[in-house]
Amino acid sequence: MSHSRSTCAQLALHGLSALIVLWTISAGSYMAMFNVPPGVKLAIVDLNISLATLFIPLFLALRPLARRILFFLACLLTVTLVAADEPQSNNNQGNDNQSNEKWLEPARSRLMHVNGGMPFFPHRANTTGNLVLNVKDFDNAQVCGACHTEIYKQWRSSMMSQAWDEPIYRALLKRASSATEGKVDNFCTGCHTPIGLTTGQITSQVNRSSVEDSAKNTPMPGVDCETCHNISARTGLDNGAYVLSPRAHGKPTKFGPRKDAVSPYHDTVYSALHTRSDFCGTCHNVTHPFSSVAVERTYDEWQESTYSLNDVTCQSCHMPGFKGKAAIMGPDREEVASHWFSGANAMMLNHLGQDEGAQRARNMLARAGEITFEQLPAAIVAGQYTSVAVKVSNVGAGHKLPTGFPEGREMWIDFRVQDATGREIYRLGSIKDGKTEVNTRNFKVHIGDKDGNPLDVEVWNATQILSDNRILPKGYDIGEFSFLVPADAVGPLTLTADLNYWPFSQKLADYLLGKDKVQVEITRMSNVTQSVPLSTSLPVAGADTGAVSAPGLAPVLQGDNQKTTDANRFVTFRLR
Repeated sequence: MSHSRSTCAQLALHGLSALIVLWTISAGSYMAMFNVPPGVKLAIVDLNISLATLFIPLFLALRPLARRILFFLACLLTVTLVAADEPQSNNNQGNDNQSNEKWLEPARSRLMHVNGGMPFFPHRANTTGNLVLNVKDFDNAQVCGACHTEIYKQWRSSMMSQAWDEPIYRALLKRASSATEGKVDNFCTGCHTPIGLTTGQITSQVNRSSVEDSAKNTPMPGVDCETCHNISARTGLDNGAYVLSPRAHGKPTKFGPRKDAVSPYHDTVYSALHTRSDFCGTCHNVTHPFSSVAVERTYDEWQESTYSLNDVTCQSCHMPGFKGKAAIMGPDREEVASHWFSGANAMMLNHLGQDEGAQRARNMLARAGEITFEQLPAAIVAGQYTSVAVKVSNVGAGHKLPTGFPEGREMWIDFRVQDATGREIYRLGSIKDGKTEVNTRNFKVHIGDKDGNPLDVEVWNATQILSDNRILPKGYDIGEFSFLVPADAVGPLTLTADLNYWPFSQKLADYLLGKDKVQVEITRMSNVTQSVPLSTSLPVAGADTGAVSAPGLAPVLQGDNQKTTDANRFVTFRLR
């Protein structure tokens, strides 16, 4: 009887072991043959770890021959676990095995058919096991600030910290949610409050509420410490294709760029992903979720530039290093990544009371663009037409100039001519009715609907790019301004060209927030002025007579524009 019981026990152990091995082989084959989202892969890893724990006593209980056979299978199990756990491994140098797919065909259709692969559709965010996360798994950024005091202070003054509460974004979100009956609710929020999305707090009601109401009733962070440092991997290169893992391996874990980081509060894991531009690319490439229009391509613009070839990353410009400590108990370092995330939105930072951040944005804009006179005549003849060539160069931006959301971002030339009495005899590029005047030489991407109508606000209706004349990294554009010089003009003439930028027009701000609720700042990026004598006879054209270009760091606020001469003026352009 005891022998029979022993035989039954052995058979049961063999059977259970066979099931474990069969599951391991099947799971490994499934992950090898199909594009499994990292969240699903991590769920399989967790299950396999549990099975491996159960496998050890079973292995020891089997007879010697079975042990030798299953030893090979145990090795196979181990290899499968390591391969499946790749996105979380501490030794893989930061999750390098990533997908580069964007929300375009054929990847779009394939991703749509991955069961459970997009738990927050149409946003591409993933989580561990693709489950809705618990709010309690995330700390408030102030907790992080207790140790990372300087970094927290920098981040708090950045647009990243305001990503959810920024009023222009929220006004657009409210309209988008209503116009699409909530179809874009998840899409528009997953990169402005990733924790809000992945913890299931996003609803149409929240998206359509005011900034004040949501802050009171449904407070959610923008892009904070817990967002970026809980990203364990990415599954693509647009629309927020990140994997958020707040409790990797069952405990608080933070992913970052340091191999020697140690914390008494949380585990630390080195992530090469955090040192590269593709980390930023998950949110700074935006593809329309339904029409697949490339709405924003800041990462792609960088990737196709000489900056990427020379290893100048997004972090190089937007997170430059400073000498100091990353944490108060940490070592002194020659270079700690700053967390100001300086960009170009000086106006909004100023509106939010972040004066120093606004000035950093102006400084960055001044470093990005340059304007010069390409060629000036030796003299200008009164009573005749003359032409002036103006060159705009992208000298410091690793992406197109400007870049970002197409409804607003605009750079333009404000070209003016005055005679010696101060009379303005020509101008093109002034502000009229809250926007740049007709025929202004601007640099902007224009999106359109299915009928080819340009869209200034309703980006959710976009089906095509109508035009894009923004300047490539290290590229330039030359435009010719032609104008009639009055016969009674008094020489010499003063030619002035300003290179200006605003994140959105005053007209758009008034439409979204109400008349004059915010004052949109025009930032002068660069300026060139040159005096040219008048002549009574045709001159011989000469080379550049020594115009001086200088960046303008001070803001220029909208006000009364000088009178514009509308008659007899035109402008032509040459692209280079």
